[in-house]
Amino acid sequence: MRFPLAGGLLAALLASTSLGAEAAEMFNRVSSFETTLNLSEADRGSESVAEIISATEDGMTLVYTDSPQKGLGFVDIADPSAPKAGGFVKLEGEPTSVKVVGGKALVGVVTSASKTAPSGHLAVVDIATKTVESNCDLGGQPDSVAVAPDKSVMAIAIENERDEDLNEGKIPQLPAGSLAVLTLKDGLPDCATLKQVDMTGLAAVAGDDPEPEFVSINGLNEAVVTIQENNHIAIVDLAAAKVTAHFSAGAVDLKDIDTKKDGRIDLSGAIDGALREPDGAVWIDDNRFATANEGDYEGGSRGFTIWNKNGTVAYEAGASLEHAAIAIGHYNDKRNKKGIEIEGVEAGTYGDDRLIFVGSERASLVAVYKDTGGAPELVQLLPSGIGPEGLLALPGRNLFVTANETDLVEDGGVRAHVMIYARGEGPASYPTLVADNTAGKPIPFGALSGLAADTTTAGRLYAVTDSVFAAAPRILTIDATRTPAAITAEALVIRAGAPAEKLDLEGIATRPAGGFWLASEGHVKNELKNLLLKVAADGAIEEEIELPADLVAGMTSNGLEGVAVVGDGDAETVWLAVQREWKGDPEGQVMLLAYTPATKAWGVVRYPLEKAADGAWVGLSEITAVGDKLVLIERDNQIGSKAALKVLTEVSLAGLQPAPVGATDIPLVEKRIVRDLIPDLAATNGYILDKVEGFAVDPAGEAYVVTDNDGTDDSSGETLFLKIGREFAAR
Repeated sequence: MRFPLAGGLLAALLASTSLGAEAAEMFNRVSSFETTLNLSEADRGSESVAEIISATEDGMTLVYTDSPQKGLGFVDIADPSAPKAGGFVKLEGEPTSVKVVGGKALVGVVTSASKTAPSGHLAVVDIATKTVESNCDLGGQPDSVAVAPDKSVMAIAIENERDEDLNEGKIPQLPAGSLAVLTLKDGLPDCATLKQVDMTGLAAVAGDDPEPEFVSINGLNEAVVTIQENNHIAIVDLAAAKVTAHFSAGAVDLKDIDTKKDGRIDLSGAIDGALREPDGAVWIDDNRFATANEGDYEGGSRGFTIWNKNGTVAYEAGASLEHAAIAIGHYNDKRNKKGIEIEGVEAGTYGDDRLIFVGSERASLVAVYKDTGGAPELVQLLPSGIGPEGLLALPGRNLFVTANETDLVEDGGVRAHVMIYARGEGPASYPTLVADNTAGKPIPFGALSGLAADTTTAGRLYAVTDSVFAAAPRILTIDATRTPAAITAEALVIRAGAPAEKLDLEGIATRPAGGFWLASEGHVKNELKNLLLKVAADGAIEEEIELPADLVAGMTSNGLEGVAVVGDGDAETVWLAVQREWKGDPEGQVMLLAYTPATKAWGVVRYPLEKAADGAWVGLSEITAVGDKLVLIERDNQIGSKAALKVLTEVSLAGLQPAPVGATDIPLVEKRIVRDLIPDLAATNGYILDKVEGFAVDPAGEAYVVTDNDGTDDSSGETLFLKIGREFAAR
């Protein structure tokens, strides 16, 4: 099986986001709904997620499973741009999947006392009254729930999942799973018709212990069932409750992939014979279906496959989707062997287009493909909160919905969301930054922590990557005249001929004489020094400058967060921003440091921070010279609904005289807030991102802002590269 070249996919992605693609209809996110809005005040402090999602037949109400809260959440999307909390129903167990039929939600609920004694039922929830009306005992632990298009029959994958802590998670671990089949009468399950379809003896891998994972039903009332850990797929005639075909999910040889968790994205690796081990599945038509090849046992081929019903492969994505994710900065080097971990697939017909949606849990995005009957065409990539689990096509309303299962409440982070997208004419608003190819592979990027403009060329910018990619710190060149902006080149930061280690690059400025000044943040715990680096245009470090000992004595874990340069020759001065207070600093004041290369002298002034809200801190994350002023990013460390402060401020350099290091009388600068960035961040209709870390103004006066996506580690992976106008040109 030959895979399409990454270049072809990236070309399609770029075309979909270009202004020249106005004839095509694209999805754009119109709103996000935080799942905690459906909870009582008492429950909002505990974990809450959205996993599998369904909708009423009119598409006006969403219904999602919330496993930690043991219930169903409802969202009113009569106005999809302004979703409203629709209530919550507690269940007698852990919900795993839901399908809406008429006015009822049919929910698979796990009640298992242990892995060796699996149990569960199908709950019938009345949507109007938000009450559980009845349930059917399923004789095991349910996972996926599917309803036939004609609503005459339904199927439930009874997984009876393995204990991953027992015998290192090896299978077989009985009891075996099966497929439950129920007849529907007037939209309600008839418990007396329950049949169990035996799936033992099918797979070559632990055939006596099948663990059915996902089920989808076509227009012929045939079910495709993925048996994930066993790397097998079965086709079931639901009328006869009988397996009519089955086959191995097989393996894929992967090339040009990253295979090591080593602080870099190195696309020179390969894996031969990666088992597909599919999770999600969806029928594209009555003869073809797609699988999401997540892997959950010994495999995971990082992509998806389109199958003919007879078990032959019609299309294999291979590593192509992973390359597309890397090209927009959505790759997490801390991932496991499953790479971007494709978990879910969905399909729907929008107008004349049959679309296939492929969800990546690790990359936190959804790829949209157009079905061509052959190799599908990548149309666009959608950002999707953290960890999309449930995908839902609503063609009748021209909508698409994702349910995101990651809730970072325990770490004080962002909560889980349901995200809603509308399809319409015009270009896609995301991504805002895409990497070009070199040697047929995308330039990897992520965790952009500083931004600088070229001194002569409008629209040419430079960015640095932070400690997420510590093994390969780089300077990236950005062409901001393109839409989306494009990373066109990279330069490795080199020390003595090798990639520079023990750096956390947090700032970049272009030197008047050529090359760059870089700021590397120190950290006491990680034994990193705060460093000012003089670097050549090719990334070679020419000089490493440490802070004066008197300053180092007061350092904490929040050090240098930006660098700027004013003047040239003997008058050149390098300014550095310290993120938060160090020992000895007055509360609410941080240092701006001035370094004169000609004399090697250091000076210091203090900068007043805004007051932080309870439980938050406020600090600086960028400093940029614009004319006779310094422009800074001042922000809190909050994300989502808690974010309150993300601003650009300016400080005049006129008459500003830094005090010598160690002086007792240090000037306190006056600042002025010149732009609130929260409206810019909110314009994406997602949640407010935390780390606004780069700002630059090019020679034409155009201003740019970029966010740090933390390398997609406990992050949505979204990098927002924003062009915010020329308001700074006259400053």
